[in-house]
Amino acid sequence: MSGLRIRSKIKADEKIALITQRSKNMNDLDDLIRKAVELREEGLRSGEIADELNMSRETVRWLLTRSKTSKEPIPKDIYVNWSEIGEHAERLRFVSLALVDIILETGDPNVIVGVALSGLPLATLVADEIGAELAVFVPQKQKGSETDAVKGSFSQNFADIAGKSCAIVDDVITTGSTATEIIDIIKEMRGTPLSVAVLINKKGIQEIHSVPIRSLVQITIF
Repeated sequence: MSGLRIRSKIKADEKIALITQRSKNMNDLDDLIRKAVELREEGLRSGEIADELNMSRETVRWLLTRSKTSKEPIPKDIYVNWSEIGEHAERLRFVSLALVDIILETGDPNVIVGVALSGLPLATLVADEIGAELAVFVPQKQKGSETDAVKGSFSQNFADIAGKSCAIVDDVITTGSTATEIIDIIKEMRGTPLSVAVLINKKGIQEIHSVPIRSLVQITIF
């Protein structure tokens, strides 16, 4: 086969691979749109859908309003599915041990603050391992609020964080807004936030209000 024919075949193969990848990406995008729509039809609001999909509320609003002819750019975000861990208690415990290790590097907390909903299983296991109390925070987005008028709050059925040192445990940091909300409220209640520990840090930030962000995986979006 001549050099010209070989180069032509390589270019053709590359074009087919590119088209295939674009098709796959579109299928993935269509799947996300379908999931977002299904969750909305189940009665979830954009903040709750964002928590389920581990994506920002901006991305979820884009998924819910996007049409086939829309030219609005896709928000920069990454879909995270950690159900292979979440479905198995033993795997959750192994991951929680890794979170315990990075939490103790920043101090020994009196209270572990679990973020509803997805952060609660991990926070419970971490608190048990450390021997700390467990507090539960319900963020603004879980209250169905789309405005700043309604704030997140701590559940009265769990530990009080006033005057205590706290480590915050969640699954994913997407924008950092929930972690910021919790840190501010802990300080308002005269508690001391020692760290925020998560499975995945999508924002790439290292601290919020001088509180270190510790993660098992950090993602940088270029």
